[in-house]
Amino acid sequence: MDVTALRIGQGKDVHAFAEGRKLILGGVDIPHEKGLLGHSDADVLAHAVSDALLGGIRGGDIGKLFPDTDPRYAGADSLKLLEAVADLVRQQGYVILDVDSVISAQRPKLSPYRDQMRENLAKAMGIPVENVGVKATTTEWLGFEGREEGISATAVCLLARS
Repeated sequence: MDVTALRIGQGKDVHAFAEGRKLILGGVDIPHEKGLLGHSDADVLAHAVSDALLGGIRGGDIGKLFPDTDPRYAGADSLKLLEAVADLVRQQGYVILDVDSVISAQRPKLSPYRDQMRENLAKAMGIPVENVGVKATTTEWLGFEGREEGISATAVCLLARS
C-alpha cells in the first residue's frame, strides 16, 4: 500500500454534566444521576470519533457540519451524526480501517457497557467491531473529570484512500 494513501485523524470532545439529561456514551443509555449537557444527545464518545474521522479527511469538525445553532440537530442522535460523517469519509474516497478511543470519567463505571459501545460505533461507521476500540479511564480524582463535572473522550482513526 502506498503510505501516502493513509490518513490519521484525531478527535476530542468534552461535555459537562447536567441534571435532567440522559447519559449517552457510544449510543448506550447508561444509568447515572446526571447526563451530559449539549445541543444533541451530547454523546461525547460519538463526537470524538466523528471528529477523528473528519480530521482524517481534513473536513473540520462536527460543529462545522452540525452546528449547535441549527434547530434540526437539537436532541440529535449522535450515532446518526456519526453515520453521516462515515458516509462523508467514503464520499471523499476513503475507507475507515481502524478507530480507537478513550473515555475519561471518574464515574460511572463504564466497563459493563464497553462491548455495546463498540458494536454501536462499528455499526454506525459500517466497519467490523474488531476494528473499533473503546477504553475508559478515571483521572484519579484530578481535573474536571475527577471532580465529576463532566466527561471527555479522545479518538484516533486510520483511513486509507479507496
